[in-house]
Amino acid sequence: MEKAADVAVKGEALIKPEFLTTKVKFHEFVDSEWQGPKGEKASENEKVEETSVEEPDTKKLKLEPEESNKAGKPDGKRKRGQNKSRPHVKPFTYDEKRLCLSVMRDNRECPFGDKCHFHHDVAEYLATKPADIGDSCYLYDTFGKCTYGLSCRFAKAHTTPDFKTMENAELIKAYEGRSVLKNTLSKDLQNRLRKHSVAFTKSAEYLKTLSNNKDKREQQGNGDARVAELPADPTEGEQLVSTEAETQVQPQASPDKQPPVKTVGPLTDVDVIKLRPCEKKQVDFQDKLYLAPLTTCGNLPFRRVCKRFGADITCGEMAMCTNLLQGQQSEWALLKRHESEDVFGVQVEGCFPDTMTRCAELINNNIDVDFVDINSGCPIDLVYKKGGGCGLMTRTRKFEQIIKGMNYVLDVPLTVKIRTGVQEKSNVAHKLIPEMKKWGVSMVTLHGRSREQRYTKLADWDYIKTCSKLASPVPLFGNGDILSYEDAMKARDTGVSGIMIARGALIKPWIFTEIKESRHWDISSSERLDILRDFTNFGLEHWGSDTRGVEKTRTFMLEWLSFMCRYIPVGLLERVPQKINERPPYYMGRNYLESLMASQHVGDWIRISEMLLGPVPKNFNFLPKHKANAYK
Repeated sequence: MEKAADVAVKGEALIKPEFLTTKVKFHEFVDSEWQGPKGEKASENEKVEETSVEEPDTKKLKLEPEESNKAGKPDGKRKRGQNKSRPHVKPFTYDEKRLCLSVMRDNRECPFGDKCHFHHDVAEYLATKPADIGDSCYLYDTFGKCTYGLSCRFAKAHTTPDFKTMENAELIKAYEGRSVLKNTLSKDLQNRLRKHSVAFTKSAEYLKTLSNNKDKREQQGNGDARVAELPADPTEGEQLVSTEAETQVQPQASPDKQPPVKTVGPLTDVDVIKLRPCEKKQVDFQDKLYLAPLTTCGNLPFRRVCKRFGADITCGEMAMCTNLLQGQQSEWALLKRHESEDVFGVQVEGCFPDTMTRCAELINNNIDVDFVDINSGCPIDLVYKKGGGCGLMTRTRKFEQIIKGMNYVLDVPLTVKIRTGVQEKSNVAHKLIPEMKKWGVSMVTLHGRSREQRYTKLADWDYIKTCSKLASPVPLFGNGDILSYEDAMKARDTGVSGIMIARGALIKPWIFTEIKESRHWDISSSERLDILRDFTNFGLEHWGSDTRGVEKTRTFMLEWLSFMCRYIPVGLLERVPQKINERPPYYMGRNYLESLMASQHVGDWIRISEMLLGPVPKNFNFLPKHKANAYK
């Protein structure tokens, strides 16, 4: 018992003694037994090359300010939780020269002629193209056609001897008219956003009330007066505009947009008869499992994996509202929705009422979502220092204006994700939640840590319980430290309306199945590899099956593996379940693949990716974005 207690104090998980080993023996075993993608054992040179990859340092104890300065690091500038200076190689650097689209699309004449920088000679391109990865192409087998043609890394599966791309007419017909992917940015909308020609009529109505109220306060000489509340009912909001402003702003239809219904005059019925809050589209949030919007790792292929295991609600990665308003393709990609995501929302981040309200109207008019979420819990400096993320929790007037403005322009529910507060010992969520109820929020998600804590120390579920009572009848979801169905049951006992799962889903995406079936799943290593294979296929469908797409899929898989390696199989644990803040000790799995998946060495994650995506390019380099910094 004393020994077990000692291990627990160190923050290590309790594993059956027969599986425990040392770091040296573990890596010797993994290296000696490794077989490459083609089944050959690694040569001595390869072993030396791979093991030379530096393993991330284990977490060191926090230094006192004086010791920190002695070590040459300025006070408060210690880098924690991220590899901020990691090498970052963009996927397009792996392509020396690509095949021209005109050649890929049935050898049509290239519109750029001699000025085109891409290959037009198929034989010349194939001589420089990396070797194919496999014999079957997921895109061809699923959709009947691979749009990447000869540039696909599985091209031999759908290419004739005379370099023509084959098609399966039956599969193509099955997907005809079916939209698998939604919320893509059209070129027309992108151009209009860049030219600032998109009309934000409802936003203008709301923002005019703010400016009128500001003018009135200045005239009265009372700068501290509260902003006049915009009624939750938009029809009352119009009356407010007419009484407080000299002229009423009438909503005008965009000249380049056709009215959705037949009308007699210039206004549509939608303009005349406004939606009341009770008539907005409603989402049943009660007792649902919510996959958190995870930056980097919460991409569309990963969300599809979690949907298969039983996630009820999914949400896109955090998108910056200013980038969306500028029509940035990379930011709009975060809003994409797969057909399997039946309850889907997007999360936006911003710090000003005008940009956030316009962004909400843009989303409302152009994409298909079930709710919009405001990120008021992001702890990173880039967001916080400009007043966004956690910064909104301390800027209540701006926060109120943002929520009311977004609610005014949206036809779907508005939700908010917050933390307990900014400082560790100064919680403010309990003061903010009753206010947010008045402002018209449809649901609140509370992460049981402050910004200062990041992911160190356990989430405060007692505080979440207090806040859930204050939030009633508005649903409140709890978030923090859920890694098993037992954790989920304890969380439900606090009276929350539902549970949001973040790192728990990254470590074990089958957690949704465990919670719904109330069991601990001793999943095998081959089943876990099948999950990664599904992710690979979804990634190739989403990012492409050419070299760029393959390497992008690999990069996101490696980011995910930096979390997945923390999972300890149930059959190896001396005490079930595993806790999220317990560091896995070095252990041997029940087979080689289980041991390989337990490695926290970057080189071994690359080996796993090679089993599914073939050998990495010669100039490949990777370090994960996140370190395991939550063990205390």
